[in-house]
Amino acid sequence: MPPRVPFTQTFLSGKELEYVTRVIEQGSLASDGPFSQQSAEWLKQYCGAAGVLMTSSCTAALEMAAMLCELGPGDEVIMPSFTFVSTASAVTRTGAQPVFVDIDRRTLNIDPACIAEQVNSRTRAIIPVHYAGVGCAMEAIGELAREHGLVVIEDAAQGVGAACGGRPLGAHGQLSTFSFHHTKNVACGEGGALCVNDESMLERARILRDKGTNRAAFLSGQVDKYSWVDEGSSYLPSELACAFLLAQLEAVEQINGARKQAYEFYHQQLEQLEEQGHIVRPHVPAECQTNHHLYHLLVADREVRDQLLLALNENGIHAVFHYVPLHLSPMGKRLAPETPTLPVTESSSERILRLPLFAGITTEQQQQVIAAIHDFFT
Repeated sequence: MPPRVPFTQTFLSGKELEYVTRVIEQGSLASDGPFSQQSAEWLKQYCGAAGVLMTSSCTAALEMAAMLCELGPGDEVIMPSFTFVSTASAVTRTGAQPVFVDIDRRTLNIDPACIAEQVNSRTRAIIPVHYAGVGCAMEAIGELAREHGLVVIEDAAQGVGAACGGRPLGAHGQLSTFSFHHTKNVACGEGGALCVNDESMLERARILRDKGTNRAAFLSGQVDKYSWVDEGSSYLPSELACAFLLAQLEAVEQINGARKQAYEFYHQQLEQLEEQGHIVRPHVPAECQTNHHLYHLLVADREVRDQLLLALNENGIHAVFHYVPLHLSPMGKRLAPETPTLPVTESSSERILRLPLFAGITTEQQQQVIAAIHDFFT
């Protein structure tokens, strides 16, 4: 039986079917049609980027970013261990080495002090991951990058509609990536985007995305035929996906507004349990404007987390934990066997629990979640 309270559901703005139908009627389902171009333009205006390339996933965008940095064997890229596998796998595909560092205990974002400890002559880039739609300490990270001549690639997979220091997430690094996976605020099933904030990288980014060919130059009339000119792959999304996505992007304020309302309901209803020492609620720094991507709790230890997770799911509430730290994963141990203990990452991973949160979740559903949590602790 499906849970009474699912973990996530995709919100429908009302225009998705209209836009997808229009693509089918026009008869061109391939990439870079009108809806792809409009989605890219929306994101370009949102970020103030030099250019935006729609991709088949955030993973694809991260792989392109790693190639644009011309990473290779002997190079190192600093990133949190508390992230999805794509952040690291994009780097390892180039032959470069991911260097895993610890996170801030309040935001669960990468800790700039830990970055500074690992910078050396082999470091080429930093990948901050904006966890839960809460911005990393981008001013401090930017200063480190400028001091050491490093590229900043923002992993803003969870960040559409969020900001830090008055600037949108995705506008702080030379490159940034977004995800439009089913679980994200703005979704099209599978999809992503690469925002290129450094204009000098834009032309090559187009080539990498288009299988290493100069097809974009051909279509714009700059060359009379196109051919293979660089490395690359097929990172393009279908026009159908971008048609669905455009309807979502146009409704982002409505979507994030509904998520904010649900987030604040949880936050208020769980305040007492935090005061009693049972849980720690999420923290959003004053300089950050979150998009309320997810609501998580930190409990005392793994045993309590697992018992609470079981209790919620037995009550028809689909709650989940989050990342296994990459440095403790089988692949992570092979790639970075000398990674030191990362105490905040390891503790947070064992203690975190994520609650159902989506635009459209009802007050009744949230009350079921709250009641089950209170029952567990009392």
